[in-house]
Amino acid sequence: MTDNNQTSKENIFTLFKDAILGKQEDFTQGSIKKAVFMLSIPMILEMLMESIFALVDIVYVSRVSVNAVATVGLTESVLTLVYAVAIGLSMAATAMVARRIGEKDPKKASETAVQVIFLGILISVVISIIGILYPREILELMGGEPKLIEEGYGYTRILLGGNITVMLLFLINAIFRGAGNASIAMWTLIVSNGLNIILDPIFIFGLGPVPAYGVEGAAIATTTGRGVAVVIQLLVLFFGSGKIKIALQSLKLQVALIFEIIKVSLGGIGQFIIGTSSWVFLMRIMSEFGSEVLAGYTIAIRIMLFTLMPAWGMSNAAATLVGQNLGAKQPERAEKSVWITSKYCAYFMGSVSVIYIIFAPTFLGWFSNSEEVITNGALCLQVMAAGYIAYAYGMVVIQSFNGSGDTKTPTLINFVCFWLFQLPFAYVMAIVLDFGPKGVFWAITVAEVLIAIIGIWLFKKGKWKTVKV
Repeated sequence: MTDNNQTSKENIFTLFKDAILGKQEDFTQGSIKKAVFMLSIPMILEMLMESIFALVDIVYVSRVSVNAVATVGLTESVLTLVYAVAIGLSMAATAMVARRIGEKDPKKASETAVQVIFLGILISVVISIIGILYPREILELMGGEPKLIEEGYGYTRILLGGNITVMLLFLINAIFRGAGNASIAMWTLIVSNGLNIILDPIFIFGLGPVPAYGVEGAAIATTTGRGVAVVIQLLVLFFGSGKIKIALQSLKLQVALIFEIIKVSLGGIGQFIIGTSSWVFLMRIMSEFGSEVLAGYTIAIRIMLFTLMPAWGMSNAAATLVGQNLGAKQPERAEKSVWITSKYCAYFMGSVSVIYIIFAPTFLGWFSNSEEVITNGALCLQVMAAGYIAYAYGMVVIQSFNGSGDTKTPTLINFVCFWLFQLPFAYVMAIVLDFGPKGVFWAITVAEVLIAIIGIWLFKKGKWKTVKV
């Protein structure tokens, strides 16, 4: 029976139900299209939950003030450095757990999970201390105006101080994804997102005995929602029936394994520090044009995340399939999984790009009444949407390198495309040649197209198939 026939005879509704309920599957055998579907659905829904998180916050915060929206943008830019570490470690977690699952060794997969969590806790404590002690200085460094800093430093303090919820949420979900248990990650984020939606208006605007905290309330709601999700994740790891199960006796440091995780994750951490620090510098350039432009840019990015996150979900599915199939010594199946996933992702992103290009001003109007905010935000959305198909291929291919354990190649690609090209190009276009915010928008889009071209070229060379983790 061919791959196409096998997949077409499956009942789509049944497959969808199995995917979201987390039915255990061996993704190293059978239909690749079915494997992509079973992994992608919960991962897409998981990423949608993350993007809804961002949109809900910005909807409520936009009713507070323009400075409040700008504060969220500046703080999130700094928080992306936390994401860089978390995602870098999560790449190692996904690659190593997936490889052990592919080798049919769940005990070693669980041991890896414990050491990843230990590392995440240690790093987050250091970041918390900095965020709690220096929130004003952080916003000032990012170019925030004095009035913005006084209004928003509490938001920055809470989000950075409580970054352990972000760190562990990323890492434990990466563990689940590597094991193929993507639905668990999805359900924990549904609970977390539901709490955030309920708590946001209560803490921002006040209700009964709860005072109105303004933008600071958004940070309280977000941190609480994520914290609850982390507790659920830990309960599943200790008491659940999935492929990864942690016993009390496994809660001990394994120095050799920790160094192995660090070795694999260094490339991933470097990769995302390059990407996210680039984003921080772009925000710094944008801050030169005032709070209204910065607010429009921030809102546009939040809207973009709503569709970038599903694409990220598909790319995570590809990473899991690569890791598990390399563990099962099936590199050709791993490669085929990547091209199938890339095609589906490109169809999705291409469709979305048309919608964004046509309706960008309408979408921005949902979040702000300021003409300058809407104009700049809509332009940002339209320019970036022009490169969406390239985004699709770039995201899937880059994550596939990471899924194989080859985090060095994407790091090199990011260094060239972000630091050597995007930042200088953005500065020259926006400041030197006086194109303003438009210069930054085009720099982002062209850099992403370049990433896709270089990524596909290197992926086809096939060196990732020989990586050992």
